[in-house]
Order: sequence, then C-alpha cells, then structure tokens
Amino acid sequence: MAGAKNHDYHIIDPSPWPFIGSMGTLVMAIGAIAFMRMSEGGVSFSFLSDADGMTTVGFNLSGWGMFAIGLGIVLYTMFMWWRDTVKESREGHHTRVVTLHLRYGMLLFILSEVMFFVAWFWAFFDASLFAGEAAQFGRVEHTGGVWPPQGIETFDPWHLPLLNTLILLLSGTTVTWAHHAMVHGDREGLKWGLIATVVLGVIFTACQAYEYSHAAFGFSDNIYGSTFFMATGFHGFHVIVGTIFLAVCLFRALAGHFTTTKHFGFEAAAWYWHFVDVVWLFLFAAVYIWGGA
Repeated sequence: MAGAKNHDYHIIDPSPWPFIGSMGTLVMAIGAIAFMRMSEGGVSFSFLSDADGMTTVGFNLSGWGMFAIGLGIVLYTMFMWWRDTVKESREGHHTRVVTLHLRYGMLLFILSEVMFFVAWFWAFFDASLFAGEAAQFGRVEHTGGVWPPQGIETFDPWHLPLLNTLILLLSGTTVTWAHHAMVHGDREGLKWGLIATVVLGVIFTACQAYEYSHAAFGFSDNIYGSTFFMATGFHGFHVIVGTIFLAVCLFRALAGHFTTTKHFGFEAAAWYWHFVDVVWLFLFAAVYIWGGA
C-alpha cells in the first residue's frame, strides 16, 4: 500500500499543546510573582511607569486571579496532551523505537527531579552543618549557633514520621505487586495492587497534613522551618502527583488499556512512585532523625 508505514518512527500531527502550555506557564509565573510581591494596597503590573514609579498603563494583579488562570491553562494542557498521547498509543503509533524514547524521556525527567531535591537537601545541610558560621554573620537570632535552632521543638521521628515511612515502603511493595501482576496477565492483581497503592498514598498525605497542623514552628519563623517545610512539603506535593498518576493508571487498567507487553504508562508511574519512596527515606534519615537530633 502506498500509505503503509514501513518504519518504527512516529511523526506526530501538529499539536497546539506545547504553545498553549508555554503561554499558560508564562501567565502562571507572572501571576505568582505579582502576588508574592504585592503590597497591602495591591500591585499593578505594567511595562510603563511614571517618574514616581506609579504604573500608568497596566492592570491589577493583587490577587490570585492571574495565577489561577495560568494554572488552569497548564492543567488543561496536561490533560489534553496526555490524552492525545494515550490515543496515539492505542492507535499503535508507539512502536518499539518510540517507546524506547519515551523511556529515555521519563528517566531524564526523574533525573531532573533528583537534582530538584538535591537543592533542598543542600540548603538544609548548609544551614545545619554551618550553624555556628551563620551566627557570625548576624543570623544568631535564627540558629543560636546550634542546630536545631534554640527554641525549636522538632518532631519525634519514631512516631508519625516512622509511620509515614512504613506506609510509603508498603506502597512501594503494592505497586511492585501490581507491576508483577501486569506482566503475568493477572488483571485482578493489577487492579487491587493499584487500589492499595492509591489508598496508601492518600493516607500518607493525610498523615503529613496532620503533622503539619501540629508543628511547633512555622515556615517563616526561622531557617529550620523554611528548610524543613520546603523539603518535606515538595515531597508531599510529589506524593500527591504520584497518587494521581497511579489513579489514572488504575482507571486505564479497568478500561483494558494495558497488555502484558504494552504498558509503559503504568511502568512510568511505578518508576515515579519508587523515586518518591527513595527520596522520603533520605528525608526521614537526614531531616527527621539526624537534623532533629
């Protein structure tokens, strides 16, 4: 046939989602920056200002409005773009070569996430290992020259943090169970393994929220609170993303999208979830046990 496909590569149709997603990200970033910089009377954004610094052409960004619009565009783009990707896979466009490139892409994404968390660990260790030096530069009110800073009541790592660790380790077991069932064609095992993992992810998030509500320190109180909430909070955000990722895989599994040989969407979710597990082990050891001692 003249139109038959005789190669392993997939040339996608023109897609609007990269452009729409980038515009949504730009709107979200502008809205977030303006909101964080707003004063009590509100902030206007404009490219033109008079001699006194007052805006003469522009619009008010003193609330969450622009950020919410940008976030909505980004979320809509993510849904539609991934829907198109699933459709391409279902139509047979994800050949051996295309699937290999998707694997490379997911691995590079996880590597970028690793470096993202390296930044938070770096900030935590910098503040904790050099607390005495920080005091020499006028920050004695934040650390008192010791770590944890004076007056900070840290969490007992052997209570709720330990429970959360066990929950995540168990969830890593259940997602592996689901993967094993997928490879061997056990649809029931796949379903219940994913259900258990999603439930455990929700429980972990609930425990994290409960822990935060009982923290004896705030995000902006001192350097300990800032580094603690940034590191554990972003991990919690990744747990929420991973839970949604696995929930989508559960719905796709119930719809019969995966086969024993074609299920990279689920594999990618499992990789991401194991990454979340490993990061938490480092957080538990470094932030809760060592950093709180």
